[in-house]
Amino acid sequence: MNYSVHTPIVGQRPPSSTEDTQGTGTPPAPPRAQGPHIGFRPDIEGLRAIAVVLVVLSHAGISTFAGGYVGVDVFFVISGFLITTLLLKELGKTGTISLPGFYARRAIRLLPVSTVVLVATVVAAWLWLPATRFKSISLDALFSTFYGINWRLAYEGTDYLNATAAPSPLQHLWSLAVEEQFYLVWPLLLLAVWAGRRAHRRALFALSALVVVSLVVSVQQTTSAAPWAYFGSHTRAWELGIGALVAVGAGFLRRTPKALAAVLTWGGLVAVVIAAVTFDEATAFPGYHALLPVLGTAAVIAGGTSAEGWGAGKLIGTGPFRFIGKLSYGWYLWHWPVLMIWPAAFSRDPGIKSNLVFAVAALGLAWVTYHTVENPVRMRPALRSRARNGLALGLVLSASAALFALIIGQFTPPLPAGPAAPDTTAEVAAAADPQARITELITSSLGGEKLPKNLTPKVTDAGAQSPQIYDDQCHFNYTQVEQNRECVYGDPAGAKTMYLIGDSHAAHWFPAVDDTAKNNGWKLVALTKAACQLPQVLTYNSALKRNYTECVTWRDQIVQRVADAKPDLLVMASNDLDNGGIVGEDGQLIARTGAQDDPVWVARWKQTWAKFDGIPKVLLQDTPWPAGDAPECAAENARRLAKCDRPLTKAIAEKNRRELVAEAARTAGIRVIDPTPWFCDATKCPIVVGNVLVYKDNSHMTLAYAHAISPLLDEALFPRK
Repeated sequence: MNYSVHTPIVGQRPPSSTEDTQGTGTPPAPPRAQGPHIGFRPDIEGLRAIAVVLVVLSHAGISTFAGGYVGVDVFFVISGFLITTLLLKELGKTGTISLPGFYARRAIRLLPVSTVVLVATVVAAWLWLPATRFKSISLDALFSTFYGINWRLAYEGTDYLNATAAPSPLQHLWSLAVEEQFYLVWPLLLLAVWAGRRAHRRALFALSALVVVSLVVSVQQTTSAAPWAYFGSHTRAWELGIGALVAVGAGFLRRTPKALAAVLTWGGLVAVVIAAVTFDEATAFPGYHALLPVLGTAAVIAGGTSAEGWGAGKLIGTGPFRFIGKLSYGWYLWHWPVLMIWPAAFSRDPGIKSNLVFAVAALGLAWVTYHTVENPVRMRPALRSRARNGLALGLVLSASAALFALIIGQFTPPLPAGPAAPDTTAEVAAAADPQARITELITSSLGGEKLPKNLTPKVTDAGAQSPQIYDDQCHFNYTQVEQNRECVYGDPAGAKTMYLIGDSHAAHWFPAVDDTAKNNGWKLVALTKAACQLPQVLTYNSALKRNYTECVTWRDQIVQRVADAKPDLLVMASNDLDNGGIVGEDGQLIARTGAQDDPVWVARWKQTWAKFDGIPKVLLQDTPWPAGDAPECAAENARRLAKCDRPLTKAIAEKNRRELVAEAARTAGIRVIDPTPWFCDATKCPIVVGNVLVYKDNSHMTLAYAHAISPLLDEALFPRK
């Protein structure tokens, strides 16, 4: 999951008057109010072009436009304006809104080409992307067919174990889902308030209330639950609502003095560009930052209702902008899958120049599908004249795409396998000298060619497996803080008690620690939290995009709980990283130079240890890290597995900090266990040892490997000699 990819949703070109009125199934009624009427707006077509170009440049890796993700906001405003204009126009002519007609137009406009792209992307993913990702991508396709992928992405964005996952080639469809969720509600709300006199006033009031509430929630959740704020329709509705407000107020805006209107258009355009070049991935978004591109877009559209001569439309309404704008929906759909898949298809590392080449290729695909799918289907008389035909087409396309995703998701791409390897778990358990045997297995596994045919777990299954404490809610996610569960394991009736506490790198030791507790008749209490290390520090959480205060609250509880319980043994385990950095006493991030942050890290460890005075303690050092996602590396290099072996010197994260902490711990009388020899020989660390896959992702052990090395941990915790 990095929850960090920004993608646009493209609005619709205003349909003709024939498209507006035919097939509604509603007889003409006397107009109740005069709705806004606009013809084709070249400036809006050009505004689309600017938005999609900003997004594409951002995704291609152009650092100048790191904030190009604001294109999504531009498109939301455009879409809110155009669709509301369409609805008000229909209300003005007929006094009502044909919901079947409205949704039929949406279906024939959006679904044909999006279905083509979705199917093509899933097939390409099956052919070229690592097999480990295919199950997730097929699920993304399923969620996309019913416009629910934004909620799936929001949930995954709060999952620490998914934080380092590669972006899905279908992730960009989240914004399409947000738009369609908004339009499930907006026509109904508009119908509810559009009756009798003062309809415009009631519409303005209802829409203003929606905008205010959604904006407030967006600001609040951006600082407390960033993934939900980014992907949620409830936190994006205000952006579409701003566009809708411009449409409702179009009659008034047309009376704006032309000079002022021109200033609005240029000022709005500058605001959008400023946002694109000053924002980046560190910007807390959407929240109040989204006001700049949203209000800038609204200013361009609002000013364009009156501006003539020297308005921004003089530039963005020209042919080149209009050409890109016309293809913007298709380019939006194609560019992200192409950028995500081409490096794997051509076995090349992505670079800016090559990304730009393939982004242009995606524009070519957009041109092809515009002329062969998008426009021909949209202009088909049988679909334009009967709403039920459009709805039937939408249902058939959605159902077919969903069925396709369900079926193909059952067929994971096969991986080549070599001869069976020794059973690591059995070999280590039976060995008179477990350390000597694991070293032999590690050494013989280095330089491997193919995955052993008896590999456990399968590379496609490893990522979904987690220790029991996850299911039991004894391992907390980012936002959970109140730890009231007992979380007792090992031998619950044991006379002696041991605690396991720390972050997810303590949690991945749980199977081994649990085995050890059972073997020795000890009761085990396991209490862990995602990305929450044990030193008494406040860190910046890159996923939440704010200070990780929940860690401090949870850690204080756990430290006090352990201090009060006074167990017979305390096992402490944390990774040596600090996520987004350590926050100093002044509220600022401490420079990550080693010279400044490492001493703070060691000092805060000492503060934690002081709380456990009188309790026998063990510091279980961090495990070596593979080079990226281990199952994905195995899938990509199934015939050259040696490429996934990592030099020991690179596998140890924060080596200096680790050594300083270990030295301080030994000085304080704390036993230190270094598990490195259980993963590496003197020079390298494989991702497969014997028949066992070592890692489930970029740093966490598989359940199988944790169980396999439990005899080694047992001997280290309870030495028999």
